[in-house]
Order: sequence, then structure tokens, then C-alpha cells
Amino acid sequence: MMEHPDMNTLRARVEELRRTLEHHAKLYYVYDTPEISDYEYDKLYYELIHLEKQYPELDSPASPTHRVGGKALDKFDKVTHTARMDSLSDVFSYEELNEFLIRVREIIPEARYSVEPKIDGLSVSLRYVDGVLVQGATRGDGVVGEDVTVNVKTIFDLPLTLPEPLTLTVRGEVYMPRAVFERINAKREAAGTALLANPRNAAAGSLRQLDPQVTASRALSVFIFNFQEGYLYADGHSPASHTETLDRLAELGFPTLAERTVCSTYEEIVAHIEHLGRMRDELAYDIDGVVIKLDALSDRARMGEGTNTPKWAVAYKFPPEQKITRLTDVTVAVGRTGVLTPTAVLEPVRLAGTTVSRATLHNLDFIRERDIHIGDFVTVQKAGDIIPEVVCAHPEKRDGREVPFAMPAVCPSCGEPVFREEGEAAVRCTNSACPAQLARGIEHFASKDAMDIDGLGPQIVEALIREGLIHDAADLYTLTADKVENMDRMGEKSAQNLIAAIDKSRSAGLERLLFALGIRNIGAVAATALAARFGTLEACMKATVEELCDIPDFGAITAQCVVNYFSHESNVRLCQRLTDAGLLTSTTAAPTGDRFAGKTFVLTGTLPTLTRDEASAMIKAQGGKVSGSVSGKTDYVVAGDAAGSKLTKARSLGVTVIDEDELRRMLSE
Repeated sequence: MMEHPDMNTLRARVEELRRTLEHHAKLYYVYDTPEISDYEYDKLYYELIHLEKQYPELDSPASPTHRVGGKALDKFDKVTHTARMDSLSDVFSYEELNEFLIRVREIIPEARYSVEPKIDGLSVSLRYVDGVLVQGATRGDGVVGEDVTVNVKTIFDLPLTLPEPLTLTVRGEVYMPRAVFERINAKREAAGTALLANPRNAAAGSLRQLDPQVTASRALSVFIFNFQEGYLYADGHSPASHTETLDRLAELGFPTLAERTVCSTYEEIVAHIEHLGRMRDELAYDIDGVVIKLDALSDRARMGEGTNTPKWAVAYKFPPEQKITRLTDVTVAVGRTGVLTPTAVLEPVRLAGTTVSRATLHNLDFIRERDIHIGDFVTVQKAGDIIPEVVCAHPEKRDGREVPFAMPAVCPSCGEPVFREEGEAAVRCTNSACPAQLARGIEHFASKDAMDIDGLGPQIVEALIREGLIHDAADLYTLTADKVENMDRMGEKSAQNLIAAIDKSRSAGLERLLFALGIRNIGAVAATALAARFGTLEACMKATVEELCDIPDFGAITAQCVVNYFSHESNVRLCQRLTDAGLLTSTTAAPTGDRFAGKTFVLTGTLPTLTRDEASAMIKAQGGKVSGSVSGKTDYVVAGDAAGSKLTKARSLGVTVIDEDELRRMLSE
């Protein structure tokens, strides 16, 4: 078929529009230095859309109009990686780092190392065919990931096309820039919606949105840090080093790290680690460590690969970042069990990727032991890089205006007296009808690990209590859409969704219900063990201390807490009302195999593809036990990203540490 006489002109205009739009999009989204107005950009964008629709033969998957487009997905398809996406072994001290270097020097005495920041994001594989991006996939378990092609195309610093028609696969780390994270959280706070926890979680959640429009709104970025397979040069030439590889990738338009260097000695490596540690706050992105890997690709081949990690690289993980700031006040909140918890109000400080203005002080003993006064300068850190906590005070910085903290004599919620049991650190409210206890208790009942009632957040709970619609958890199952749709932040559709979520929770099962009841010392793991031992809520209510102590890891105190809970008439009435409301009061967990019979597992950190609930369920389905703490009786610790003190304790006790890949292998044996 002959082309339209003006087709060459149209094709040239389309290509010009694409180049112009890519240029201005990068200036806007990546460098924050726009040269044209949104109106001018939109005119060019819609001209391109019009031409591509009118002349489909001019359309291309590499067009910027495909960066944000298409309908939302129902699910992500699985992708089997043609090149494994292994993780790295972690080292947590310079001694462990030196042990790695000694092992390398035994084989390669003159080794040189690429030393570069470890981006705190989400690893992805990106495949280009004839210079066009055709697939983006998450790491998953290293062998199988998820197809997120439509979402990675929304990342404006990632090229959709290369300047040369190369076929290759690269690996990168998707992250959310700090400025974007803070901007999004400022908007969410103003709108009264839940804040994003940290940039890493925000990036991971954004990339796995089924609606690419949502991903696009999160303004993610990416760094390419490895060449996986294919050809970097049209003539088939292969780079000899990692440094040469990254330089070539940068030539092709891929964003690569500038803060990298090549070192030869332990002293040079440590110096660069210290340098990167000092400049963490100056970077536009979060890092949680430094990657040290052999630079020469031939040296990597000589060192070889381990079972799940390469022998030619390690990741040095930074210790928890600490900062000094002023403690300006202490507020006291009342929890679901009546415990009064003090929280430090801080002068805002940047810490581990977020701005921190509040931190936990645990209890009164914690404050007294550390001699913390209101007005003190204090050191704060994030426990496990997640929860801000006060580490210590600096009394040498006092100027006389500081005042000691005193726990209030009455409950800040209901005004009733508070008390402290002998031998306990906790101060409690004496009023069982305390509004704060009721609200926190309902929030716990509805939480993800409990009855998992989606949409029943703190504001809705407080509104339901304020309107007199609920007085305990059982009242939730008497609600109807017409009762709640006129409340603040609620409408007809939201009300219907809430009632549907409440109805769905009826089938959550005994394990979740026992945890949801808020029995002292009964967490999710203990609730599962309790359900497995007795099978029904009625049997749990009749259990004796002796019977409960027969459950592994159940001590006399935990057993007595269970007996005490079910000895109160108000709790018995609540359980009866929940039963009458149609809740499933029998266990849903029945092992389908015995592969892990007699074995105890502990989960720590963030696993690549499994939630802790999913991993726990898989272990329990094979007769294994999942514990919340590491001891000499622990058989395996399953460690993911940001594993903390549990991993350290496991190593000190000689407990076998495995990752998700190894867990899946054991399950499939």
C-alpha cells in the first residue's frame, strides 16, 4: 500500500513532538526546572495523541503518550527472569567487611572494588528489544517476579527508547525522591488521610498499584546499577569492568549513580563508606548502606556465585541513624488496655528518610532511668529504621529551664484516677468505660492482623462512638449503611463499603478473633497457638491455667491473663454477643502437611514477595510453628530486608538464618 502523500511530514512531526515532550517531561519531573508552562506542554501532548489516534500506523509503544495510559489492571502477571536477580549478603560492621575482603584477596590479591550507595527502594528488571522498553518486572523471589511494565513506563527518568537498537536487560532500583515523599505526605495530612510510612514503602506500594494513573501521580525515579544480559554495543563488544558498564549505560540514557568510586584497599573503602554516611542527608534519595563489589567482571567470574548470593559482593548496612534535637513537650495517650503511654514532642529533625517530630518514650521507668526532662536535648533514632524513639538525654546541655516529667494522676481521657501495679512499668486508667480505651480497643479489633475491617480507621471509630452507635466491638455487627452514611467523612457508597467489610470479617476465624479481643499478653502468634490447642472459642473460655501452660511458649503469666479475661462477666457477654452475631468462633488453621513438624520459625524484616501473614500460613500449613522471639529453641530465622535485632540474636545463638528463596525451596522439597 502506498503511503499518504503527507505521511513523511506527519511522521516527522510525530517524532519531533515525542522528542520535545520527553525533553520537557524530564525537565519537569526529574530536574524540577520547567521551561514551558503546563498549558503549552498539554497542547503538544494532545496534538500527539490526536495524530496517533488519527494515524494508528504512527503510534508506538515508546511514545510518551504511553507513559501514563491504559485502564487499571485486574492483577499482575508473573514473569520468569531470564537472568536471576539475586540479593546480596549483608555485613553490619567493618570487621565483617574486612572478613569479606580477606576472602577475596585469597583468590584475587590485586582486586579492585566498585563502592556505591545502596538505594533504599525496590529492585526491578528492565528489558529492551531493538532499543524499545518492552518489559519491566519486580524482583520477586529472584526467579519469578511480577510484570509492572505499564507502571515503570510512568517513571520519567527511565528511557522508553535507546539511541541505538540494542537488545538488553538491565537491573535498577526504583525509589521515591525525598522531596516527592514529603510533598505527597503534606497533601495527605491536609486531606486527613493516612501518611505514607517512609520513601521505600511508598515506592514499593506505588510501583505495585493496579492503576498506572496512581503510580504516575507518585513521581517515582530509578537508578540503573547493573547490566543483566544482552549487548551493550552493536558490534558485540563486552565491557571489562562494572565501571565501564555503568559508563556505557549512562551514554545510552540510563540514570546511574554519580556517588560511586573504585577502591583498592580496606582503608579506601571505609573512607568512602564514611563519606557517604556523612552526606546521607544531602542526597535527594534515601540510602540504607553501601554496596562493595568487584569491579573487574573477570574477577567476579573467578569468585563465583553462592546458593542465593554472589561471592563477589556484599552490602554494608548502616547502623540506625541518630540525631540530636530538643524535646519540647511530653504528651500522654491512653491505649486499648488502659495503659498511659508518654510520647516525646520534638523539634522536627530529618531521620532515616523522614522528618520526625514525635518519638516514643515507652514508660515512666524509661524516662526516669535516662533522666529525661522536658526541654532537654535528646538523641533520637528509628528502631529498625521505622519507629522513632528517644535514646538518651544530654544533661550537659541544660540551661536551667528544663523540668522533670510527671505522669498525670488522672486519666487524660476520662479524668478517672490512674494506678500502677507493683512490679509493672505501666500506669493504667482504672475506668473500664474510658472512651480512649474503647476507641483504641475497637481500632485494634478492626486492625489488619485482627479482624481486618477495611475502612474502619481511628476517625470513623471515634465518630461511631461520638454518635452513640457503638459501645463495644459487638455493636459493629448491628450497624447498617443507613445508620452511618450521614456521619462526617461518610457517604452512601463509603457506608456500604464499611458494612460489607464488617460482614466479611465474620468469617475471619478463631485465630484472628482471639487476637482481636485484646487479651493481655496475647499477640497474633499466641492467639494462633491458643486456637490450634482448643479449636473453639467456647473451649478457650473454659481452659484452665494448667491446660494453657501446656501450650509451647505459654508461661504462667500468659495463661493467667487468658483465664482472667474470660472470668469477667462483661467479657463473657461480649463473646456471646459476637457468637450470636454470626462470627466464626472455630479455628481455620489445619495443617495440610508435616514437612515442618516440630520446627520453630521466626520471621524478621521485609520479605521480597510474601507478607509475614502469608509466610506464617505457609509454615503452619506444613505443621511448623511461628514464634515472635528468637531463642535456643528456634530452628530457623527467615530474614528479609531491614532485619534487626532478631537477626543479630539468631547469629549470636548459632540459629540457622534463611531467606525467602530458601524457605520456598524447603517448602517445595
